[in-house]
Amino acid sequence: MTKVFIDGSAGTTGLRIRERLAARGDIALLTLPDELRKDPAARAEALTSADVAFLCLPDDAAREAVALIGDAKTVVIDTSTAHRVAPGWTYGFPELAGQREKIAQATRIANPGCHASGFVSLASPLIAAGLLSPDATLSCFSLTGYSGGGKKMIAEYEDPSNAARLQAPRIYGLSQTHKHLPEMQLIPGLKRAPLFAPIVSSFYAGMAVTVELPADLLHGTVSDAIDLYKTVYPGPVVKYSGAADPDGLLSAGVFAGRDDMEISVFGNDERILLVSRFDNLGKGASGAAIQNMNIALGLPEETGLVLG
Repeated sequence: MTKVFIDGSAGTTGLRIRERLAARGDIALLTLPDELRKDPAARAEALTSADVAFLCLPDDAAREAVALIGDAKTVVIDTSTAHRVAPGWTYGFPELAGQREKIAQATRIANPGCHASGFVSLASPLIAAGLLSPDATLSCFSLTGYSGGGKKMIAEYEDPSNAARLQAPRIYGLSQTHKHLPEMQLIPGLKRAPLFAPIVSSFYAGMAVTVELPADLLHGTVSDAIDLYKTVYPGPVVKYSGAADPDGLLSAGVFAGRDDMEISVFGNDERILLVSRFDNLGKGASGAAIQNMNIALGLPEETGLVLG
């Protein structure tokens, strides 16, 4: 029986992880009474006695948790931004070339950001295959449900008095310093961060990340890119589709409640749209964390996940 502790189990990511793991017979969840959730000694005991610890915390609290763990053999999966580009940490997107093997041997795993998961899934294979130059300045926009903003934003959107104000999508990250940008640059190997416009709207969960690509930036054909994605993403968690929804449009919410991801290519010979769709709380957070745990434990990576 694998002992698991979720530090920060009251947040949206922690709650989804707990929900998924509670249904599994191979996991024993360690818990702390409410009065001890912030007690350093109690947290240290739980963190170091666990086989796997999920950190679902703000960045500073995640760093504190890592310090409490010290040299313990606990496999740490950090869902915060604190360690995604930090030396000694393994980036937890197993579908990237060679990454699954690194995760299997790692004890310090940084779960990708939700927007970053979509961007990395699209840009990294093209750059690794030489179809896209690391010198490229890319443009990305991302549509997300409001659950990604945490309890405060969820309460804001679900307050009926805010309905009129929040019924239209809202662009944020206007200063171009969004916290996901460092990993969006580093992990694919870009020389400069992409231009990035995240957009939150009045649906609970789901995400559609789009990279706009002029064809003259692609060192090959659209068919080359499609064939590459089909090879890199055979499933079970990430798959190539290339199909729009039945009405010919693309909804950002169709993967809500699921842990998988769909990659698609649209456009024409001059202007290409690369699209990644998934649940911001699934493959964008909790589902990815559980997938990483499964790999680290030597289990089939889809164990306990909700896949389409």
